[in-house]
Amino acid sequence: MAMKQQTATRKATDKGPIQSDTELVAAVRNGDMQAMEQLMRRHNRTLYRTARAILRDDGEAEDAVQEAYLLAYRALDRFRGESRLGTWLVRIAANVALARRRRNARGALVVPINGTGDETDDLGEAMIDRAGPEREAMAAEVRRLLERRIDALPDMYREVFMLRAVEELSVEETAAVLQIPEPTVRTRYFRARSLLRESLAKEVDFALGEVFGFDGERCDRIVSGVLAALGAAEAGASPLAEGLSSQGRPPQM
Repeated sequence: MAMKQQTATRKATDKGPIQSDTELVAAVRNGDMQAMEQLMRRHNRTLYRTARAILRDDGEAEDAVQEAYLLAYRALDRFRGESRLGTWLVRIAANVALARRRRNARGALVVPINGTGDETDDLGEAMIDRAGPEREAMAAEVRRLLERRIDALPDMYREVFMLRAVEELSVEETAAVLQIPEPTVRTRYFRARSLLRESLAKEVDFALGEVFGFDGERCDRIVSGVLAALGAAEAGASPLAEGLSSQGRPPQM
């Protein structure tokens, strides 16, 4: 299944006909920062969700996405187009997030999912019978419950679940991003769904589309941070640029 792409969130980036990733990449290579902004807004949600699944921290995920874009920008000339741009960006974001997790070495305990699902069964049935604001509020609550339970999954299952179920990457794309065999992707995805099904029963698919919503404020913050860093780098070597240059190169795909 193809990776979903996020549409631009501000009218300012919607001028003229919609350009393909290939066209935008060519424009960025020629120094067009508006094209860079469009690329970021198009792929922001996918990269954020990927980093968030690995790091389990909103702020850390935002920082990882900004770092990934800066690395990608500096390596854009090495992007050969043999894979989708989105897949290439996701892999960079995943590598950055994994490196951050290793550096942090939090070693946080993973909360086992031992629930029977009874706590959510009644809630799901009630939602079917209600409409309007009450249903929206309850849907938001189920969504938050689902996010908490996804966060409680062991790392190896959570990463695969977010990429396969939420971002709808194919098995092949997920394997490439996480650098694991395709059979391992299938096994971990099946196990992740089983754990969530045991915990959430009927609610596992109810609010999936809005898991870890990517609001306009976060999107703007990431875009502004990257553009500011790029501007500072062009004006003179910034500490951020120097720090990133020593952290390795993005994968060639």
